[in-house]
Amino acid sequence: MLFDQLHRRELITLLGGAASAWPLAARAQQSATSTIGFVSSRAPGESAGVVAAFRQGIGGAGFVEGQNLAIAFRWAEGRYDRLPALVAELVNLRVAVIFAAGGPPSALAAKEATSTIPVVFSAVSDPVRLGLVPSLNRPGGNVTGISFISVELGAKRLGLLRELLPGAAPIAVLVDPKYPLTERFVSELRAAALAVGQQLIVLDVSSDREIETAFTTLVQRGAGALVGGTGGLLLSQRERVVALAARHRIPAIYYFREAVAAGGLMSYAPSIPDAYRQAGIYAGRILKGEKPGDLPVMLPTKFEFVINVKTAKALSLEIPDKLLALADEVIE
Repeated sequence: MLFDQLHRRELITLLGGAASAWPLAARAQQSATSTIGFVSSRAPGESAGVVAAFRQGIGGAGFVEGQNLAIAFRWAEGRYDRLPALVAELVNLRVAVIFAAGGPPSALAAKEATSTIPVVFSAVSDPVRLGLVPSLNRPGGNVTGISFISVELGAKRLGLLRELLPGAAPIAVLVDPKYPLTERFVSELRAAALAVGQQLIVLDVSSDREIETAFTTLVQRGAGALVGGTGGLLLSQRERVVALAARHRIPAIYYFREAVAAGGLMSYAPSIPDAYRQAGIYAGRILKGEKPGDLPVMLPTKFEFVINVKTAKALSLEIPDKLLALADEVIE
């Protein structure tokens, strides 16, 4: 009898302890922090908008930085040679997901560094040709992300610039020779220019120090307008490029809206913030257990033609009604 009473007390104590421990375990599981590695070829100071878009995307999956999410940021600041070491740091941290931002260089560095940690890329043109994924619909492996049609739009940008400046003098093109898709970008732009009899002046810019030299050269060679090239370096240096274009009174079209917001004349491109937001959504889905290889590479659905009317007036340019009607956004 006494044994049975003691046994019952121990059982009640054990069950009571388990009952009190279970909520603690559940709360610990709910508050567990996942860490995402965020590596970018760009610079932190000029990336606030896209970082906010990424946070918005991943927040939709229920992940909030400082609560159940930590983000380890690594920035190459336009120096692609730094990316392998930055990605290696994130691999050593054993992050749950690597978000490779800022175009192909960071995505390629992440794919080279790991075949096990999920990788989500953003703003990458033609990821199949680059070897990031074997297929857009069935990426397989540990890599997926958001494709970005930009290189293919060089001819479109050239056409819009010629609508504004018919019969213009030679048109300069700034390109980063270290950017993986530059050769293709230049080749397609040359073909488009040849088809309409437009002379191009292609100028390499592989560091921020070479930007001013490039503008001096294009002025000396009589360029009447400018097509901005692709790549993290030119994106991160957009304010400097825009300022030099204004100083030399060179009308320019860019491949990202951010340059027009900074005072550039025109841009035509998919929305970069939207690509980062979509990448955040994918990262959140992976943190919840989905496999990157099962998530199709997404194509951009939102394209923007933006005109800065204030800049046009400063350049003494009259924007044709046809272009204004085509614009998705007009900055006054």
